[in-house]
Amino acid sequence: MGTVTSATEQPETPAAGRTAPIPRLIATDLDGTLLRDDKTVSDRTVAALAAAEAAGLEVFFVTGRPARWMDVVSAHVHGHGLAICANGAAVVDLRDGGRFVEVRPLGRADALAIVVALRAAVPGSSFAVERTTGFHYEPQYPPFQLDPAAVIAPAEEFLAAEAPTEGGDSCGPILKLLAHHPELAPDAFLARARTAAGDHGSFTRSSPTALLEISGPGVSKASTLAGYCAEHGIAPEEVVAFGDMPNDLEMLGWAGTSYAMANAHPEVLAATTHRTAANNDDGVAAVIEQILHGCP
Repeated sequence: MGTVTSATEQPETPAAGRTAPIPRLIATDLDGTLLRDDKTVSDRTVAALAAAEAAGLEVFFVTGRPARWMDVVSAHVHGHGLAICANGAAVVDLRDGGRFVEVRPLGRADALAIVVALRAAVPGSSFAVERTTGFHYEPQYPPFQLDPAAVIAPAEEFLAAEAPTEGGDSCGPILKLLAHHPELAPDAFLARARTAAGDHGSFTRSSPTALLEISGPGVSKASTLAGYCAEHGIAPEEVVAFGDMPNDLEMLGWAGTSYAMANAHPEVLAATTHRTAANNDDGVAAVIEQILHGCP
């Protein structure tokens, strides 16, 4: 994989109704899916992940989290050591300190266009930017984890003041633009934002609050996972995926077999055939155990 690549297309969705072979790869979201609500990985889940890798099933963490928040699972990466972060904008090597293996950035001009469009269409929006080099946010934006190195300024200032370079912006490529609204319902905010600026990026959400995550056009968990699988000769039919929120929808639609957690968002429940127990009840581990029981 290269250091920085462009992103323009989503993977094709496999035909429904196929008979799934024994899987070769398990792709799982983290928050609300693999992790319990207290952000821990249960002993049962740790054992299931290790057993899957020992049986030759590749386990891939596919999350909206930035690389700097992957310490919760870095000890449980086996085999390849890779994870997909920032909703597909980055592939990182957790065995090498979170080194970026692939980056699919949001262009600075697109990020700025989105900010301008949302300011006009949805007054009260505030913004933050996740880069490969750190996190920057506006004074009105509610940071979920304080970052002493963060730049705090209007988004237009830290987006427009930099000259673009060959591999991204001078302060590092933009992985995600985040937009928050203090009053709107999350799904209503998502719909309005897509209408206002959907041509400039991929809009999704994974938070229970009105917090949107915006990647480059065509960037998603699904498209990055599909690229990895294509490079390694893994067919969609050989992938089992788990998720709970709208940012998982494309991945769940692409994978040959998909499970919605019992605690999943209504759209995720409506879009998937299979169900498993809630994240607090080790739903991912339960399915992995069933898969391993059926392996020769």
